[in-house]
Amino acid sequence: MADNNVIDLSSLGTPTDSLTEFLKQGAQKLLRQALEAEVELELERLSTRRTNQGLAGVVRSGYQPERQIQTGIGPVTVKVPKIRARDGKPISFRSALVPPFVRKTRSLEAAIPWLYLKGVSSGEMQDALKVLVGPDAEGLSASTVSRLKQCWAEEYKQWREKPLHKDQWIYVWADGIHSGLRADDTKLCCLVIMGVNERGEKHFLAIEDGVRESTQSWKEVLLKLQSRGMNTPHLGIGDGALGFWAALDEVYPDTVHQRCWQHKANNVINYLPKKAQAKARESLNDIWQAETKDDAEKSFDLFIAMYEDKYPKASRCLEKDRLNLLGFYDFPAKHWQSIRTTNPIESAFATIRHRTKRSKGCLSRETMLHMMFKLGECAQKRWHRLRGFDYLAKVIEGVPFKDGIEVTEKNRDAA
Repeated sequence: MADNNVIDLSSLGTPTDSLTEFLKQGAQKLLRQALEAEVELELERLSTRRTNQGLAGVVRSGYQPERQIQTGIGPVTVKVPKIRARDGKPISFRSALVPPFVRKTRSLEAAIPWLYLKGVSSGEMQDALKVLVGPDAEGLSASTVSRLKQCWAEEYKQWREKPLHKDQWIYVWADGIHSGLRADDTKLCCLVIMGVNERGEKHFLAIEDGVRESTQSWKEVLLKLQSRGMNTPHLGIGDGALGFWAALDEVYPDTVHQRCWQHKANNVINYLPKKAQAKARESLNDIWQAETKDDAEKSFDLFIAMYEDKYPKASRCLEKDRLNLLGFYDFPAKHWQSIRTTNPIESAFATIRHRTKRSKGCLSRETMLHMMFKLGECAQKRWHRLRGFDYLAKVIEGVPFKDGIEVTEKNRDAA
């Protein structure tokens, strides 16, 4: 079924079967055991509190009213234990597993904005979530979704003002995410910047509105990051959007450029006939997969010699970015996999990139930003630290690297 068709979600039925029920019972039992262990630890922590008569000052006191938590396999019933104080001092127990008023698991945090971006309206959201979490998707009505969107708007506002000076940002990736969604007959686009700090932690730094990827739009994004305290990154990775590179040279002129090899290879291949594309792609791979910069330069020259006479546009497309395509050789080899392309951003927004036009209605620019922020936030929680993050300290210190290897006294002459 095409993305731009209206889906009658009510016709899909509900996923209720013996396996689902078995999983729900197991989850319910596990959660009950975890809650009991949690309250026992709390009682142990407070065991030194005693009454005047020498009795335990804090004791169990039954359970809170039974409630349901919406999960990916349907609603799970929980009863959170309670405790009370007998020594006259105030006491309260808040479960870290099931905080007060929580009615759904965090797995739904990504499902709701993703469905909204797919074109499922607030009114249809409850029916859509019934398919995902079972027939008892209560508390997720149109009004609830509207309140959630208001919360996301406030979270987004606070996030985009968050100071950045406490971290050293070594690499930044930039990309324009064209969702395919439209507002006021204008195609919506987000300008996204992602960075990695000195601990190897990857974070989204900017998710901003951009009608087109102009120099002015990117400059505004970078100046905003600068005002929040972002230092000069050592390397910027992006595709061929000229606006970003021109803006980067204005705001952070000392940042080294690295063109995304995936985008560049696709651009070059597009200038070739289909019969020549497979062989040409192998030749391009020989460049960026070379072990040394000298070997990459030789493969680069060979590609130009092979194609410049017959396919001059392909050759010029590659040659004009020679310097910016080989910048990664001056950084640690363990980072090459991450800094040669914009894949870190591409993969995070894969669910909304290249989306077809919505079948009905328009999405406001503000709503799109909030939804994409929530999707990015959910994706960010699953990220691992940068491979070879221990080398980041050397990059910050300015230790030179040649062909991905640290230049030391022993190998300086060879380098």
